[in-house]
Amino acid sequence: MAEQTAQAEARVRVWDPVVRVGHWVLVAGFATAYLTEGEPEWLHVWAGYAIAATVTLRIFWGLVGPERARFSDFVTGPGKVVAYLKRLVAGSAERHIGHSPAGGAMTVALLVMLGATAFSGMAVLAEEEGEGPLAGLIAQSESGGEGGVASYERQEHEEREGHAGGETAWEDIHETAANLSVLLILLHVGGVAWASMVHRENLAHAMITGDKRA
Repeated sequence: MAEQTAQAEARVRVWDPVVRVGHWVLVAGFATAYLTEGEPEWLHVWAGYAIAATVTLRIFWGLVGPERARFSDFVTGPGKVVAYLKRLVAGSAERHIGHSPAGGAMTVALLVMLGATAFSGMAVLAEEEGEGPLAGLIAQSESGGEGGVASYERQEHEEREGHAGGETAWEDIHETAANLSVLLILLHVGGVAWASMVHRENLAHAMITGDKRA
């Protein structure tokens, strides 16, 4: 009996510090950026930088990190994802120590969409303020290789026309990517809650401690 209890309480380290800290930095960064809506701008911008840096690090870590952090451990085909989701809804899905097929697909989707949100946000900052890591690239693209006062005046005129007629293309992309990220996050939270109930373990807590039931 004592041996069975010990086995039931045995824990195994699954998530390393880079995965765990990165996960919660993305949570805090996106919540800050989305809820501030650009006011104050400096807070919105630095939250976006935190997201961009974390997404970049997580992609790198997915290639060279420990087993459970690597994309090769949890990225599967769509058939396995759909099959797992059907079993999860039915309450009979198999338990995974690392990411499930659906969890792996959501991880990739969130990284892509958060990366797109951060990149387009930096493009908006470069376009409107002439600041940020994309400032030179965006300015060069818009100037079309022209120089001098005439080019500057044409760019200023185009910017005024763009704002007068509504949002610019980069602003549209940024807003769409942010809203799609919110949708993915809601699906992610719902999926984690349901999987936690089906598998009888707190998956959110595991992302804090790094440990799961063996």
